[in-house]
Amino acid sequence: MYDYRYVTKNEAKPYKEKIIELLNLIQDEVRDQFTFKYTPVGSSSPNRNMITCLTNGNIGFDFDYNIEPNLSDGNSPDKVRKVIYDGLKKYALRFGYTKVENSTSVITIKVIEHRRKRILYSCDFAIVHNYEGDDGTIKQEYIRFNKEHQTYSWQDRGKGFYIEHKIEWLKKNGYWNDLRCYYIEKKNYNEDPNKHSRSLLAEAVNERYHKYHG
Repeated sequence: MYDYRYVTKNEAKPYKEKIIELLNLIQDEVRDQFTFKYTPVGSSSPNRNMITCLTNGNIGFDFDYNIEPNLSDGNSPDKVRKVIYDGLKKYALRFGYTKVENSTSVITIKVIEHRRKRILYSCDFAIVHNYEGDDGTIKQEYIRFNKEHQTYSWQDRGKGFYIEHKIEWLKKNGYWNDLRCYYIEKKNYNEDPNKHSRSLLAEAVNERYHKYHG
């Protein structure tokens, strides 16, 4: 069992500012190939303030951002993800990010204090595309990296990913604090190192929504 706690807005602010500065540099870097916008999501969303860190542990603040490229020029998923990854590698060290990892669903940057082998903070970037589904609702796909075959492809999010209306229902009906406590609990008992915060948050929201809404 871990001992996660919530980070205050003031604690998170300087780190968010660094992430935004980094993303702005990459926007300029890739502008000749495509443009993109970025959005803090999951626990990093401004209206949630659910960023966590591990008390007295080796896992620092954890941020999540979506990068949404303009696909009107038809760039392939492997090119888009490689260009973003190369941009992060180029500028990461300038901001103290000593590690850039290309994982299945996200690219992760980390600030690591090597002497104590401690992660000070990290950020996961998912490259996404929002579109209108056949039923008229907004859907999302992301660029997935198949490590075994070294290939990239667009993959639709599962139904459990779409949680905005569930969060609003939980807030409206007085279950917000309950959700916050439950999310921390899930993080404290999570034993899967490959399960990222946004996945744990989606699980917590879905489980609490189904418990109270039915």
